[in-house]
Amino acid sequence: MSITTHRPSTFSFTDSSGDPADIASRMPRRRTVVTGDGIDGVMRVASVLQACGRTLREFAVDVREGVAYSSVTCTMSMTPDEAESFENGMLAMPGVVAVDPY
Repeated sequence: MSITTHRPSTFSFTDSSGDPADIASRMPRRRTVVTGDGIDGVMRVASVLQACGRTLREFAVDVREGVAYSSVTCTMSMTPDEAESFENGMLAMPGVVAVDPY
C-alpha cells in the first residue's frame, strides 16, 4: 500500500510581483539578530518575527546578565532576495546591532 499519490495541483508559487517564484532558491536560512537592548530588544525582534507570518523552523534566544549584547537565532525558508530584505528590515529596527548568517 502506498501512502503517496500523484495528483495534479493548481496551486502555484508566486512572488509579490505575481511572477513565479524561484522555488529552487527558497531554502532554510539561519540568521542571528544581535541587539544591544537586552530582553527588551529580544522581545521586539521576537514580536516582528511572530508578525511576519513565516514558519520559524528554529528559534533561540540568548540573554545573559552582564553581557552587553543579546541575540535571537532563527531559521526560516527564504530566497536570497527575501534574506536580504529580512536583514535590511531587522537592521532598521532600534537597538539591532547586526544580522549575521549563522
